[in-house]
This record gives sequence, C-alpha cells and structure tokens, in this order.
Amino acid sequence: MSHKLRSGWLLLACTLALAACSNSDDDELRSWMAQERANARPRITPLEEPKTFSPQAYLGSEGMDPFSLLKLTQVWRRETQQANANASLIATELNRRKEPLEAEPLDAMAMVGSLDKKGTPTALVRVGALLYQVRVGNYLGQNYGKVTRITETSIQLREIVQDGGGDWVERTSTLELQEGRK
Repeated sequence: MSHKLRSGWLLLACTLALAACSNSDDDELRSWMAQERANARPRITPLEEPKTFSPQAYLGSEGMDPFSLLKLTQVWRRETQQANANASLIATELNRRKEPLEAEPLDAMAMVGSLDKKGTPTALVRVGALLYQVRVGNYLGQNYGKVTRITETSIQLREIVQDGGGDWVERTSTLELQEGRK
C-alpha cells in the first residue's frame, strides 16, 4: 500500500475512535438535561383579583365655594398688602444716591482692621488695592447692604434681597476681619 493510503486509513480510524468516545459523553449529558427540564417547574404567583371601584358622591358642594368672589377678594387684599410692604423696603433704597462701595460685590471686600475715631467705631475695608474707612450707616455690596454695627472683628450689615418668589426681604450679613491675608 502506498504511503497516502495508509495515512488516510489511519486518519479515518482515529476519527472514528474519537467520535465513539465523545458520543457516549454527549448521550449522558443529553439525558441529564432532559431529566432537569422535566423536574424544573416555573413558579408563577397568581395575580390578585382587581379591587372593585365604588364611586362616591361629591359632598363638597355644602362647603364654601373656592371660587367665590369673597374668598378671591380676601386673597387679593392680603397679597397686595404684602407687596406694598415689600415694595416700601426697596423704595427708600432706590431713591438715594449710591455710595462707591456699592459697586463692588461683598465677597470682593475684606475687613482688615478697625479703629475708634472720636468715639465712633470705624472699620477699614480693602477692595482690590484700595483701603476705605466705613462707619455705621454706610452702604457696602450690591444688595443694598447698610452697615448696622462695627466691632473689632466684624462688620454687620442689613441687606435687602429678592427671595424665590420675587419679594424683597431683609437679611443680615457679616464681613469678618481677615487677619494675616494680603
């Protein structure tokens, strides 16, 4: 026999031997999978019965009508009185001449010292490279901040700002002494 024919027979014999070996494992695997499929049961919880809807009669008609003219007038009066009070807060601020330190934001200022000039407490405020003297009654910052009190370590302000609803409200702010900063 020729060399090609012998190697062909040898290759065929090896292939058949391998196929015989793998076939027995495959059958065993297939039988195990079939057994597992037969034993596995899906767990499905049954749906609950839907609740029945029972309509209720509207009993609110015996109460006060929410759209009555009397109720709307009361709400309108209350809102206009509050708006007038809030407008009076800012009206006095709009009618006065602005001071130089109102052009700068409060966080751009630093209190660097304080002194007492003839019994009047005075604070030293640095804005950029310039130094200013501030007394009670002066204005600082862009929120109509009026100086209400000066101590050795702080300047207290009353600011007028708009809240989330657009109303003008007062708040207090403090400018603390900045020690050791240049």
